[in-house]
Amino acid sequence: MTKRLIIGCGYLGFRVAKLWQILGHDVHLLTRSEQTAAMFEQQGFTAHLGDVTQLSSLDHFPAATEVLYAVGFDRAGNYDIHDVYCQGLKNVIERLPQAPNRFIHISSTGVYGQIDGSLVDEETLAEPLRPGGTAALAAEQALRQSLLSTSAVSLRLGGIYGPRRVPYLKQIVAGEPLAVPSQGWLNLLHVEDAVQIIELLCQAPPQHDLYLVTDGVPVLRQDYLNEIARLLQAPEITWAPSNPNTAVAQRALGSKRINTRRFVDELKYNWKYPSYREGLASILSK
Repeated sequence: MTKRLIIGCGYLGFRVAKLWQILGHDVHLLTRSEQTAAMFEQQGFTAHLGDVTQLSSLDHFPAATEVLYAVGFDRAGNYDIHDVYCQGLKNVIERLPQAPNRFIHISSTGVYGQIDGSLVDEETLAEPLRPGGTAALAAEQALRQSLLSTSAVSLRLGGIYGPRRVPYLKQIVAGEPLAVPSQGWLNLLHVEDAVQIIELLCQAPPQHDLYLVTDGVPVLRQDYLNEIARLLQAPEITWAPSNPNTAVAQRALGSKRINTRRFVDELKYNWKYPSYREGLASILSK
C-alpha cells in the first residue's frame, strides 16, 4: 500500500482523496482544523494538523510517493494569498521527509492577463492582473526552482464546476436579472475530470512540468449561464448593472481562450465531460 499526501482538501482535493482511497492507497490529509481532522479520521484517512503558512506547525509528514498541493484561498481568513499559495508550498516542500515520485501543484489560468479573448498556451507570457494569479505564478516558479523540480508538475486548471458548484441557480430559476458581467470567455473543467487527470499524472510520467488543463471548449459567460437556464427550463438570462468591485467582476476583467494542445497531445485523456454542455446536463438533470 503506497502512501499519498494531499495538502488542501477542499472541493477538488477531497474528491482526489476519495478516489485514492478507493484505489487502495494510504491517504494522508493536512488540515488546520481539529474538527475536520476528526472527520477525516472517521472516513479512514490519516489526518495531520498544520497550517501551511506556519513552518513550525508542519511535522510528521509521511514518506509519500505522490503529493498533491491543492490549497485554496479562504477569503474569510486572516491570510495573505502569497503566503498561502507560494510560501505555503515552500514550507511543505521543506518538511517532506523525501522527494515523492510525483508532486502535483494545482495552479490557475489566472496567471494570464489577456483581456481581448486571445488564445493562450504554455508558451504565452503570463502577466497576472490579480493577486491570486501573481501568487500562483510565484508558486510555480518556486516549485521549478526547488529540489523537487524533476518530479513536479504544475497544472493551470480552468474554472472548476460540478455538483453544488453551478452559479446563480436560485436567481436563474426565479428569472431574476443577474448583476454580473455578461461578456468574457470562460475556460472550464468538470471536477470529476480534474480528479481523473490528477490520477493520470500519478501514473504517466509527464513530458513537461507545466500543463494548461481545461475541457478545451471556451464559452462566453452569457452562453454558459443561458445553458444553465435552458436546462432548468428557466427564462433566458437578463442582466443588471454589476458592481465592478466584486470578485466575479474583477475576474471578468481578464478574457482569454485556453489552448490545451500540449495536454491533449501528450496525455491522451478520455473525457467524461468533454464540454460544459455534457457537464451541466449531468448535474442539472438529476
